[in-house]
Amino acid sequence: MNTIFHDHLVIMMTKEHYNSLSMIRSLGKRGINPIYIAIKGKGKIASSSKYVSICHYVDSVQKGYEILIEEYGNMERPPFVLFTDDETVGYVDMRYEELEHKFIFFNAGTNGRINEFMDKYKVLELAKKHGLKTLNTVLCNKGEIPNELEYPIITKSISPLVGGWKSDVFICENEDELRKAYTKIQSEIVILQKYINKQNEYCLEGFSINHGEQTYFSISVIYNYLLRDYYSPYLTVEKADNQYINSALSAMLKEIGFEGLFEIEFLIDRDGTIYFDEINFRNSPWSYPSAVLGKCLPELWMKSMLDKNIHYIPADIPPNFTAMIEPVDYAKRVEGGMITQAQWLYEFKHTDVTFYYDNEDPAPYYLMMENRKYFS
Repeated sequence: MNTIFHDHLVIMMTKEHYNSLSMIRSLGKRGINPIYIAIKGKGKIASSSKYVSICHYVDSVQKGYEILIEEYGNMERPPFVLFTDDETVGYVDMRYEELEHKFIFFNAGTNGRINEFMDKYKVLELAKKHGLKTLNTVLCNKGEIPNELEYPIITKSISPLVGGWKSDVFICENEDELRKAYTKIQSEIVILQKYINKQNEYCLEGFSINHGEQTYFSISVIYNYLLRDYYSPYLTVEKADNQYINSALSAMLKEIGFEGLFEIEFLIDRDGTIYFDEINFRNSPWSYPSAVLGKCLPELWMKSMLDKNIHYIPADIPPNFTAMIEPVDYAKRVEGGMITQAQWLYEFKHTDVTFYYDNEDPAPYYLMMENRKYFS
């Protein structure tokens, strides 16, 4: 198996997740079989892919980091290290100066710089500075009821690295509901943001190099149906051609100094207004459709990092190009009573990208089906 890209080992250090599986397949189908430091997740899904060359299975990010240093920290050429989850990105980011001459990895040039902008309030302020619209947002301690709130609101933890992250999300129509939410929220610092009945969401996939001096936007994604407090697992891929937004985001990434893969999310209001929401400083599952379309983002990032220049690939996206996270979508729409099983099967058979099913790499799908309750 080929674990090398232009004389550099390729290592993934990430949690077990369909996001990790997507990156493994993106690389594997390009002839790059990564070494996988698999951090325990819900089940051994990504690590069962035929495209994994060597797998180190560990219980924690710390244990994964120890293997990374001990096994691969003194190579003649620095290996690439790729990430798909926030905790691992944040852990490595705090150790940038220890690693900068040993590996090529997502970073922003100094210890803790990425963590600084995982702070949702801080990145919202940066977005406003660069001309993007944001929803009214208040930062407060858990339990506080600010006077300036305009209900309904949505609660969020300050960072994906603190509190319950997705489990800290509540939509509150009034003060009583907010007080009840506080009894369940884990984060001690909470964002209270104006909640809108969105028309859709808009997500951008890409990467940056040279500490944000150059940025590549590959695809955008919109959702085929909306869930009130959850992302949609069935989506349509389109061009990433909003030049005003792309320019503002490029300026943000340059100020942060980020080089790595990213996903950037927006909310679209009923009147068409687009509001910046957040940046994920890592690979997103939605980058997999880009790879299927011929633009493998982890491969393009590695090549661009070596060349210190981005070689742009023109967008060529067929109309109505769709992707589906099968177990999650089935749970939300069939088991949730939104559509019939027959309707779902029709859409499943006609979607262009599936995140588990792959007849060239079947083991992850069948393992998921055996343990589907953990993946829906």
